[in-house]
Amino acid sequence: MLRRAMNGPDTHAAPTRSTLAAWSVHLLTATGAVMGVLALVAIGAGEFSAAAIWILAALAVDSVDGTLARAVRVKEVLPNIDGRRLDDMVDFLNYVIVALVFMAAAGQLWSVWWAAVPALASAYGFSQTDAKTEDGFFLGFPSYWNVIAIYAWLFDVSAQTGTLVVLGFSVLVFVPLKYVYPSQSPVLKRSTVAGSGVWIIALALACLRPEAPASYALTWISLLFPAWYFGVSLVYGGLHRPGHRLG
Repeated sequence: MLRRAMNGPDTHAAPTRSTLAAWSVHLLTATGAVMGVLALVAIGAGEFSAAAIWILAALAVDSVDGTLARAVRVKEVLPNIDGRRLDDMVDFLNYVIVALVFMAAAGQLWSVWWAAVPALASAYGFSQTDAKTEDGFFLGFPSYWNVIAIYAWLFDVSAQTGTLVVLGFSVLVFVPLKYVYPSQSPVLKRSTVAGSGVWIIALALACLRPEAPASYALTWISLLFPAWYFGVSLVYGGLHRPGHRLG
């Protein structure tokens, strides 16, 4: 105690805690890639229920890691690590590659070659410097192929229906509509984040026993959140107007 008083405050403890916290958030983001690999292994084994759970687990991680990163100031603490690049790599794996492999393996596409259309559209979308607008929205359909894949599987849609759906949403990648970015939304942020948490849990429960009547009913009920999400996006986002900000 006397030495601390003579030498002044300990300036090393706080930076160490900050560094550990920042690395922990980056590690959390990176676990999404592990979950993606586990989902691919499950798909290869024909275990679609397990694969769906891993896909949703990765989605849950992606829902919170950005908020945690801002809370612990990862950009300031670890300036040499590009958290956004890490997040984009993990997201492309889970939202695009894993999801499209899931759809192809589950028979929800006419053939695996049709997966090339959403894959190319998403490659374009992810590479855009303005993929996220200044006022906190995604620009163009944000490649939620993981969500589409799970619903297509739970509802056991035909290959024709699945293919038409992905073709339609592939077009929307190029349409300059703004979609809510849950963790950075300038409107209804708390409602969106809370709703997404309940929705992920509900969908996970449905995926555990997709053949059960209760799961089928829960799947239909869970559609309320995507409907709400798209509704809020249209009302508060709408067509992108450069330089326009809410408020």
